[in-house]
Amino acid sequence: MTAKETAAHINTLAAFCGPRDLPALTPQAIAAVTGNPQADLLVLFGGSILCGGDVLAQAMRCGAAKHYMVVGGAGHTTESLRRAVREACPNILTASLTEAELFSRYIAQKYGLQLDLLEKQSTNCGNNVTFCLDLLRQKGIAPQSIILMQDATMQRRMEAGFRKYLPHTTLLNFAAYQVEVCAEGTEFVYKTPPAGMWPIQHYLTLLLGELPRLANNAQGYGPKGKGYIAPVKIPDAVQTAFEALRTQYPTLVRSANPAFAGNGPAVTQTMAPTV
Repeated sequence: MTAKETAAHINTLAAFCGPRDLPALTPQAIAAVTGNPQADLLVLFGGSILCGGDVLAQAMRCGAAKHYMVVGGAGHTTESLRRAVREACPNILTASLTEAELFSRYIAQKYGLQLDLLEKQSTNCGNNVTFCLDLLRQKGIAPQSIILMQDATMQRRMEAGFRKYLPHTTLLNFAAYQVEVCAEGTEFVYKTPPAGMWPIQHYLTLLLGELPRLANNAQGYGPKGKGYIAPVKIPDAVQTAFEALRTQYPTLVRSANPAFAGNGPAVTQTMAPTV
């Protein structure tokens, strides 16, 4: 397989894992999809790279939602986010902060904006969902439309997790970034990488870890497997891209990290998946 073919497979996988249902987070774009200029809630998840905070701040300035929330305790992406926040805002002491606190302080310092809700206990995509819903219930917030913003590698799985519990709620994907990989000789580089972007090998590891999780089979997270998410249909082209990349990079298929496993609140009877 040539480097250009490999890059094309990476981009196919990325486009599937990181969907956006809106062209922009503006009242006009939201109204065109929902009939209302604001979503009830916009949630950023702490697994995102730093640019997710910038995208959220822009959405807040545009009035994209009635409530703004960040979800994330400490998990496998937290230390990377701490480093990125330290580099961007050296006076923020990041050592003990959760992902929600990191984004909250970053947005407050850089943009002068305050978030409505912070969920600071979840450690993985599974309890990102259940802890988020639990906090909303505690606050008496029952959104009928939610914009979900996660790292592009995990966006589709996040939506499938919410769809399991909120099948009648309007859920809108807006991956925190969209990036293209291209080949330069035998190396791979990003075209216009966003702030805090993963090193290319780690990005590929994240992408390759998603397809097994999204699968609706005995090993996957769908209803026929662990039951953590609603069913996701994986197109043939995406499965082909994954198989080609898995064959080329067998050691980069990411397994769940048991250090960040944990049970969700009362919304679920099953153990939440590790990221």
